[in-house]
Amino acid sequence: MDPQKVFCMTGGSGSTSYAKNSSLQKKASDKVKHIIMDAVESVYLARSTPDSFRIADLGCSSGPNTLSFIKDIFVAIQGIIIHHNIPQPALSELRVYLNDLPTNDFNSIFKALPDFHRSLEEHRNNIIEFDPLVLIGAYPGSFYGRLFPSTSLHFVHSSHCLHWLSRVPAGLYDEQGRPVNKGSIYITEKSPPVVAEAYYKQFQEDFGLFLRSRSEELVVGGRMVLILLGRRGPEHVDRGNSLLWEILRRSFSVLVSEGEVEEEKVDWYDVHFYAACGEEIEEEVRKEGSFELERMEISEIETSGVGKASYGSILAKAIRAIQQSMISAHFGPSILDSLFDTYASLVDQEMAQQAINPINYVLLLRKL
Repeated sequence: MDPQKVFCMTGGSGSTSYAKNSSLQKKASDKVKHIIMDAVESVYLARSTPDSFRIADLGCSSGPNTLSFIKDIFVAIQGIIIHHNIPQPALSELRVYLNDLPTNDFNSIFKALPDFHRSLEEHRNNIIEFDPLVLIGAYPGSFYGRLFPSTSLHFVHSSHCLHWLSRVPAGLYDEQGRPVNKGSIYITEKSPPVVAEAYYKQFQEDFGLFLRSRSEELVVGGRMVLILLGRRGPEHVDRGNSLLWEILRRSFSVLVSEGEVEEEKVDWYDVHFYAACGEEIEEEVRKEGSFELERMEISEIETSGVGKASYGSILAKAIRAIQQSMISAHFGPSILDSLFDTYASLVDQEMAQQAINPINYVLLLRKL
Protein backbone atom coordinates (compact mmCIF):
# COMPACT_ATOMS: atom_id res chain seq x y z
CA MET A 1 0.00 0.00 0.00
CA ASP A 2 1.07 3.55 -0.69
CA PRO A 3 0.23 5.53 2.50
CA GLN A 4 0.00 8.75 0.51
CA LYS A 5 -2.93 7.29 -1.44
CA VAL A 6 -4.64 5.45 1.43
CA PHE A 7 -3.70 6.94 4.79
CA CYS A 8 -6.05 9.41 6.47
CA MET A 9 -7.68 10.04 9.79
CA THR A 10 -11.27 8.79 9.82
CA GLY A 11 -13.40 11.68 8.55
CA GLY A 12 -16.84 12.97 9.42
CA SER A 13 -18.25 13.29 12.91
CA GLY A 14 -19.40 9.74 13.64
CA SER A 15 -18.59 7.67 16.72
CA THR A 16 -15.35 6.31 15.17
CA SER A 17 -14.22 9.58 13.56
CA TYR A 18 -10.99 11.39 14.38
CA ALA A 19 -13.08 14.45 15.26
CA LYS A 20 -14.71 12.47 18.09
CA ASN A 21 -11.58 10.58 19.16
CA SER A 22 -8.67 13.00 19.25
CA SER A 23 -8.91 14.22 22.86
CA LEU A 24 -5.56 12.65 23.76
CA GLN A 25 -3.84 14.68 21.03
CA LYS A 26 -5.62 17.84 22.23
CA LYS A 27 -4.47 17.28 25.81
CA ALA A 28 -0.89 16.72 24.68
CA SER A 29 -0.94 19.88 22.54
CA ASP A 30 -2.49 21.97 25.31
CA LYS A 31 0.34 20.99 27.65
CA VAL A 32 2.86 22.70 25.36
CA LYS A 33 0.65 25.55 24.11
CA HIS A 34 2.92 28.07 25.84
CA ILE A 35 5.78 27.09 23.52
CA ILE A 36 3.61 27.71 20.46
CA MET A 37 2.43 31.07 21.76
CA ASP A 38 5.98 32.19 22.65
CA ALA A 39 7.12 31.26 19.13
CA VAL A 40 4.22 33.17 17.55
CA GLU A 41 5.06 36.25 19.61
CA SER A 42 8.74 36.15 18.60
CA VAL A 43 7.92 35.91 14.90
CA TYR A 44 5.06 38.40 14.96
CA LEU A 45 7.15 41.10 16.60
CA ALA A 46 10.05 40.54 14.18
CA ARG A 47 8.10 40.22 10.90
CA SER A 48 9.05 42.48 8.01
CA THR A 49 5.55 42.59 6.46
CA PRO A 50 3.30 44.24 9.06
CA ASP A 51 0.10 43.87 7.03
CA SER A 52 -0.12 40.06 7.15
CA PHE A 53 0.89 37.06 9.22
CA ARG A 54 1.13 33.73 7.45
CA ILE A 55 1.01 30.35 9.17
CA ALA A 56 0.76 26.72 8.04
CA ASP A 57 -0.64 23.77 9.94
CA LEU A 58 0.91 20.63 8.47
CA GLY A 59 -1.00 17.40 8.97
CA CYS A 60 -4.04 19.38 10.07
CA SER A 61 -6.50 16.45 9.81
CA SER A 62 -10.12 17.46 10.58
CA GLY A 63 -12.25 18.03 13.62
CA PRO A 64 -12.20 20.58 16.45
CA ASN A 65 -8.44 20.47 17.07
CA THR A 66 -7.73 22.07 13.69
CA LEU A 67 -9.81 25.20 14.17
CA SER A 68 -8.99 25.39 17.90
CA PHE A 69 -5.35 25.91 16.96
CA ILE A 70 -6.24 28.80 14.64
CA LYS A 71 -8.35 30.46 17.32
CA ASP A 72 -5.46 30.17 19.79
CA ILE A 73 -3.20 32.00 17.32
CA PHE A 74 -5.83 34.69 16.75
CA VAL A 75 -6.28 35.32 20.49
CA ALA A 76 -2.51 35.24 21.07
CA ILE A 77 -1.81 37.92 18.44
CA GLN A 78 -4.55 40.09 19.88
CA GLY A 79 -2.91 39.76 23.31
CA ILE A 80 0.53 40.58 21.88
CA ILE A 81 -0.81 43.78 20.30
CA ILE A 82 -2.33 44.90 23.60
CA HIS A 83 0.69 43.92 25.71
CA HIS A 84 3.22 45.67 23.46
CA ASN A 85 0.94 48.62 22.69
CA ILE A 86 1.46 48.14 18.95
CA PRO A 87 0.08 51.03 16.83
CA GLN A 88 -3.15 50.36 14.93
CA PRO A 89 -3.94 48.83 12.53
CA ALA A 90 -1.58 46.09 13.64
CA LEU A 91 -2.68 43.34 11.26
CA SER A 92 -4.89 43.30 8.19
CA GLU A 93 -4.70 39.60 7.26
CA LEU A 94 -4.14 36.36 9.12
CA ARG A 95 -3.48 33.80 6.40
CA VAL A 96 -3.80 30.17 7.42
CA TYR A 97 -2.72 27.33 5.16
CA LEU A 98 -4.09 23.92 6.15
CA ASN A 99 -2.20 20.94 4.82
CA ASP A 100 -2.77 17.21 4.85
CA LEU A 101 -2.80 14.35 2.37
CA PRO A 102 -5.44 14.56 -0.41
CA THR A 103 -7.36 11.77 1.34
CA ASN A 104 -8.03 14.06 4.32
CA ASP A 105 -11.61 15.15 5.11
CA PHE A 106 -11.14 18.85 4.32
CA ASN A 107 -14.89 19.22 3.73
CA SER A 108 -15.62 18.83 7.44
CA ILE A 109 -13.31 21.77 8.15
CA PHE A 110 -14.96 23.96 5.53
CA LYS A 111 -18.44 23.15 6.85
CA ALA A 112 -17.38 24.31 10.30
CA LEU A 113 -15.96 27.66 9.12
CA PRO A 114 -19.14 29.78 9.50
CA ASP A 115 -19.44 28.82 13.17
CA PHE A 116 -15.71 29.28 13.60
CA HIS A 117 -15.77 32.85 12.26
CA ARG A 118 -18.68 33.65 14.55
CA SER A 119 -16.69 32.34 17.50
CA LEU A 120 -13.83 34.70 16.63
CA GLU A 121 -16.20 37.63 17.06
CA GLU A 122 -16.67 36.60 20.69
CA HIS A 123 -12.92 36.92 21.28
CA ARG A 124 -12.42 40.35 19.78
CA ASN A 125 -11.31 42.93 22.31
CA ASN A 126 -12.92 46.37 22.20
CA ILE A 127 -9.75 47.96 23.57
CA ILE A 128 -8.08 47.80 20.16
CA GLU A 129 -9.08 47.77 16.51
CA PHE A 130 -8.30 44.15 15.78
CA ASP A 131 -10.37 42.96 12.86
CA PRO A 132 -8.06 41.14 10.43
CA LEU A 133 -9.34 39.04 7.60
CA VAL A 134 -8.82 35.42 8.64
CA LEU A 135 -8.20 33.70 5.33
CA ILE A 136 -8.15 29.90 5.50
CA GLY A 137 -7.21 27.66 2.59
CA ALA A 138 -6.37 23.99 2.04
CA TYR A 139 -3.11 22.78 0.51
CA PRO A 140 -3.43 19.02 -0.08
CA GLY A 141 -0.21 17.09 -0.49
CA SER A 142 2.61 15.39 1.38
CA PHE A 143 4.71 17.62 3.63
CA TYR A 144 7.67 15.47 2.61
CA GLY A 145 8.32 17.92 -0.20
CA ARG A 146 7.56 21.52 -1.19
CA LEU A 147 4.04 22.86 -0.62
CA PHE A 148 4.23 26.67 -0.50
CA PRO A 149 5.99 29.52 -2.33
CA SER A 150 9.50 30.48 -1.26
CA THR A 151 9.81 32.63 1.89
CA SER A 152 6.02 32.82 2.21
CA LEU A 153 5.52 31.59 5.79
CA HIS A 154 6.17 33.16 9.19
CA PHE A 155 5.20 30.18 11.33
CA VAL A 156 4.77 26.43 10.80
CA HIS A 157 2.99 24.08 13.17
CA SER A 158 2.72 20.30 13.00
CA SER A 159 1.19 18.23 15.76
CA HIS A 160 1.40 14.41 15.99
CA CYS A 161 2.32 13.92 12.34
CA LEU A 162 6.06 13.60 11.77
CA HIS A 163 6.28 10.14 13.29
CA TRP A 164 4.35 8.99 10.20
CA LEU A 165 6.79 8.05 7.48
CA SER A 166 6.20 8.69 3.79
CA ARG A 167 6.12 4.93 3.18
CA VAL A 168 6.74 1.56 4.75
CA PRO A 169 10.56 1.21 4.62
CA ALA A 170 11.78 -0.79 1.61
CA GLY A 171 14.31 -2.56 3.82
CA LEU A 172 11.54 -4.57 5.47
CA TYR A 173 11.56 -6.91 2.46
CA ASP A 174 14.31 -9.20 1.21
CA GLU A 175 15.66 -9.44 -2.35
CA GLN A 176 12.74 -11.69 -3.33
CA GLY A 177 10.26 -9.17 -1.92
CA ARG A 178 9.34 -11.29 1.10
CA PRO A 179 8.76 -9.70 4.54
CA VAL A 180 11.68 -10.00 6.96
CA ASN A 181 9.70 -8.90 10.05
CA LYS A 182 7.23 -11.79 10.16
CA GLY A 183 5.05 -11.96 13.26
CA SER A 184 5.52 -8.24 13.97
CA ILE A 185 4.09 -5.00 12.62
CA TYR A 186 6.81 -2.70 14.04
CA ILE A 187 10.20 -3.01 15.74
CA THR A 188 10.19 -5.72 18.44
CA GLU A 189 12.76 -7.67 20.43
CA LYS A 190 12.36 -10.50 17.91
CA SER A 191 12.92 -8.29 14.87
CA PRO A 192 16.23 -8.78 13.02
CA PRO A 193 18.58 -5.75 13.22
CA VAL A 194 17.82 -4.83 9.62
CA VAL A 195 14.28 -3.84 10.65
CA ALA A 196 15.32 -1.04 13.03
CA GLU A 197 17.95 0.04 10.51
CA ALA A 198 15.34 0.29 7.75
CA TYR A 199 12.97 2.34 9.88
CA TYR A 200 15.74 4.71 10.99
CA LYS A 201 17.00 5.16 7.42
CA GLN A 202 13.48 6.05 6.25
CA PHE A 203 13.10 8.55 9.11
CA GLN A 204 16.40 10.21 8.18
CA GLU A 205 15.33 10.52 4.55
CA ASP A 206 11.86 11.86 5.38
CA PHE A 207 12.75 14.24 8.20
CA GLY A 208 15.68 15.65 6.24
CA LEU A 209 13.40 16.32 3.26
CA PHE A 210 10.81 17.92 5.54
CA LEU A 211 13.40 20.30 6.98
CA ARG A 212 14.84 21.21 3.55
CA SER A 213 11.36 21.92 2.19
CA ARG A 214 10.34 24.13 5.11
CA SER A 215 13.66 25.99 5.02
CA GLU A 216 12.75 27.25 1.55
CA GLU A 217 9.20 28.23 2.55
CA LEU A 218 9.89 30.07 5.83
CA VAL A 219 11.17 33.60 6.08
CA VAL A 220 14.50 34.14 7.85
CA GLY A 221 13.75 34.12 11.56
CA GLY A 222 10.52 32.18 11.02
CA ARG A 223 9.69 29.51 13.56
CA MET A 224 8.43 25.94 13.55
CA VAL A 225 6.86 24.08 16.47
CA LEU A 226 6.77 20.34 15.83
CA ILE A 227 5.16 17.78 18.12
CA LEU A 228 5.91 14.14 17.37
CA LEU A 229 5.83 10.81 19.17
CA GLY A 230 9.21 9.44 20.17
CA ARG A 231 11.25 7.36 22.58
CA ARG A 232 13.51 8.40 25.45
CA GLY A 233 16.73 6.60 24.56
CA PRO A 234 18.51 4.43 21.98
CA GLU A 235 16.51 1.28 22.73
CA HIS A 236 13.66 0.82 20.26
CA VAL A 237 11.58 -1.45 22.49
CA ASP A 238 10.12 0.24 25.58
CA ARG A 239 6.91 0.69 27.57
CA GLY A 240 5.93 3.57 25.38
CA ASN A 241 4.93 3.86 21.75
CA SER A 242 6.56 0.56 20.72
CA LEU A 243 4.50 -1.33 23.31
CA LEU A 244 1.29 0.15 21.93
CA TRP A 245 2.17 -1.28 18.50
CA GLU A 246 3.08 -4.61 20.08
CA ILE A 247 -0.36 -4.72 21.70
CA LEU A 248 -1.94 -4.13 18.29
CA ARG A 249 0.12 -7.05 16.96
CA ARG A 250 -1.18 -9.21 19.81
CA SER A 251 -4.71 -8.14 18.91
CA PHE A 252 -4.17 -9.38 15.37
CA SER A 253 -2.87 -12.66 16.80
CA VAL A 254 -6.09 -13.12 18.76
CA LEU A 255 -8.08 -12.69 15.55
CA VAL A 256 -5.78 -15.16 13.80
CA SER A 257 -6.43 -17.74 16.55
CA GLU A 258 -10.17 -17.19 16.12
CA GLY A 259 -9.99 -17.63 12.35
CA GLU A 260 -10.97 -14.02 11.53
CA VAL A 261 -7.62 -13.09 9.97
CA GLU A 262 -5.03 -15.07 8.01
CA GLU A 263 -1.61 -15.13 9.66
CA GLU A 264 0.08 -14.50 6.31
CA LYS A 265 -1.81 -11.23 5.91
CA VAL A 266 -0.49 -10.08 9.30
CA ASP A 267 3.06 -10.98 8.20
CA TRP A 268 2.63 -8.57 5.28
CA TYR A 269 1.33 -5.70 7.42
CA ASP A 270 3.89 -3.17 8.67
CA VAL A 271 3.18 0.31 10.01
CA HIS A 272 4.74 3.39 8.41
CA PHE A 273 5.69 4.83 11.79
CA TYR A 274 8.94 5.67 13.58
CA ALA A 275 9.47 6.85 17.15
CA ALA A 276 12.75 8.76 17.02
CA CYS A 277 14.86 9.54 20.07
CA GLY A 278 16.16 13.01 20.88
CA GLU A 279 19.67 12.34 19.58
CA GLU A 280 18.34 11.18 16.21
CA ILE A 281 16.18 14.29 15.87
CA GLU A 282 19.02 16.63 16.84
CA GLU A 283 21.38 14.95 14.38
CA GLU A 284 19.02 15.47 11.44
CA VAL A 285 18.51 19.14 12.34
CA ARG A 286 22.29 19.58 12.54
CA LYS A 287 22.92 17.79 9.24
CA GLU A 288 20.30 19.77 7.32
CA GLY A 289 21.74 23.03 8.65
CA SER A 290 18.94 25.53 7.95
CA PHE A 291 17.51 25.69 11.47
CA GLU A 292 18.59 26.40 15.00
CA LEU A 293 16.97 24.06 17.50
CA GLU A 294 16.02 26.63 20.12
CA ARG A 295 14.16 24.25 22.36
CA MET A 296 13.42 20.54 22.68
CA GLU A 297 11.26 19.14 25.45
CA ILE A 298 9.81 15.76 26.34
CA SER A 299 6.13 15.67 27.21
CA GLU A 300 4.65 12.49 28.65
CA ILE A 301 1.25 11.54 27.26
CA GLU A 302 -1.51 11.25 29.83
CA THR A 303 -2.62 7.66 30.40
CA SER A 304 -5.63 8.07 32.66
CA GLY A 305 -9.24 7.51 31.71
CA VAL A 306 -11.83 10.21 31.19
CA GLY A 307 -14.91 9.79 33.35
CA LYS A 308 -16.02 6.16 33.37
CA ALA A 309 -14.07 5.21 30.26
CA SER A 310 -10.88 3.18 30.68
CA TYR A 311 -7.62 4.25 29.10
CA GLY A 312 -7.73 1.13 26.92
CA SER A 313 -11.13 2.13 25.55
CA ILE A 314 -10.07 5.72 24.87
CA LEU A 315 -6.80 4.67 23.26
CA ALA A 316 -8.45 1.98 21.13
CA LYS A 317 -10.85 4.56 19.69
CA ALA A 318 -7.99 6.99 19.06
CA ILE A 319 -5.83 4.37 17.33
CA ARG A 320 -8.78 3.17 15.28
CA ALA A 321 -9.50 6.71 14.07
CA ILE A 322 -5.86 6.91 12.94
CA GLN A 323 -5.26 3.41 11.56
CA GLN A 324 -8.68 2.51 10.19
CA SER A 325 -7.89 3.54 6.62
CA MET A 326 -4.74 1.40 6.44
CA ILE A 327 -6.18 -1.63 8.24
CA SER A 328 -9.35 -1.59 6.13
CA ALA A 329 -7.35 -1.39 2.91
CA HIS A 330 -5.21 -4.39 3.89
CA PHE A 331 -7.58 -6.65 5.86
CA GLY A 332 -11.03 -5.30 4.98
CA PRO A 333 -13.30 -3.31 7.30
CA SER A 334 -15.12 -6.29 8.83
CA ILE A 335 -12.43 -6.93 11.48
CA LEU A 336 -12.32 -3.40 12.92
CA ASP A 337 -14.83 -3.80 15.76
CA SER A 338 -13.41 -7.07 17.10
CA LEU A 339 -9.80 -5.94 16.59
CA PHE A 340 -10.16 -2.78 18.64
CA ASP A 341 -12.37 -4.35 21.30
CA THR A 342 -9.51 -6.79 21.82
CA TYR A 343 -6.98 -3.95 21.75
CA ALA A 344 -8.82 -2.02 24.47
CA SER A 345 -8.91 -5.10 26.69
CA LEU A 346 -5.21 -5.87 26.22
CA VAL A 347 -4.20 -2.27 26.95
CA ASP A 348 -6.17 -2.30 30.21
CA GLN A 349 -4.55 -5.61 31.19
CA GLU A 350 -1.09 -4.07 30.63
CA MET A 351 -2.01 -0.93 32.54
CA ALA A 352 -3.18 -3.03 35.51
CA GLN A 353 0.34 -4.49 35.75
CA GLN A 354 2.45 -1.41 34.98
CA ALA A 355 1.95 2.02 33.47
CA ILE A 356 2.51 2.62 29.77
CA ASN A 357 4.43 5.84 29.24
CA PRO A 358 4.42 7.07 25.62
CA ILE A 359 6.10 10.43 25.07
CA ASN A 360 6.08 13.37 22.67
CA TYR A 361 9.00 15.50 21.61
CA VAL A 362 8.24 19.19 21.27
CA LEU A 363 10.67 21.05 19.01
CA LEU A 364 11.03 24.79 18.52
CA LEU A 365 13.16 25.63 15.48
CA ARG A 366 14.22 29.01 14.06
CA LYS A 367 15.05 29.48 10.37
CA LEU A 368 18.60 30.78 10.01
